[in-house]
Amino acid sequence: MVLGVATLAFTGLVILMAHPRLYWGHVGNDMTSALIELPISKNYHHRGWETSRPFFDGVAGSPISGIRTLPIFNYNSWGRSLHFLMAWILVITGGVYVGAGMITGHLPRNLLPRAIKRAPRRLWQDLRDHFPVRTKPARGGPPYGPLQKLAYCVVILLALPLMVLTGLAMSPAITVAYPWVSDLFGGSQSARTIHFGLFVALGLFTFGHMLMVVLSGLKTQMRAMTVGE
Repeated sequence: MVLGVATLAFTGLVILMAHPRLYWGHVGNDMTSALIELPISKNYHHRGWETSRPFFDGVAGSPISGIRTLPIFNYNSWGRSLHFLMAWILVITGGVYVGAGMITGHLPRNLLPRAIKRAPRRLWQDLRDHFPVRTKPARGGPPYGPLQKLAYCVVILLALPLMVLTGLAMSPAITVAYPWVSDLFGGSQSARTIHFGLFVALGLFTFGHMLMVVLSGLKTQMRAMTVGE
């Protein structure tokens, strides 16, 4: 799973490097204002245009075309293919995990917070117990604390499904056949921006999760995750 997330992160960055600018709405290109600009490749600034003229001569309101003054980095077809492949592998894996968790009762029994554990006072106390940072030895699985349950539920039931939906909302084939997928987020460019934000959040979660696994007892945690003991 971690290897899959790392592959998605790497290929996603390769794809983003071709146009490291994020927008909001249906349209986004070098001639529109960016919501966020990411200095991660030489495509960060296009540095103007050599020429600028109407795409259709003699037509009022014609789109404007131009030639960049700086050649762009756009060799990412392999990254898109690998990103798409790994995304579906993780979707299938995640679907199996959720399905098995519902059938065995693991998801509702161990991950869904009960009403009392959603209370602000209980969550605040659990948060205070984590500061200063103290990592307790691993117990090899459930029961989980309120903050753990809340974090897992947000990731499994909210963040990951949104990652899939925003990814589909950026696909031209999907948006042509099912335009409502893109409209859910206010446009494909909005979906792209949300997709990037979720990527950052899930990346931080994965890093923090792996760090806690190592600090709380790598051997015990790996045994619990692989053979359930």
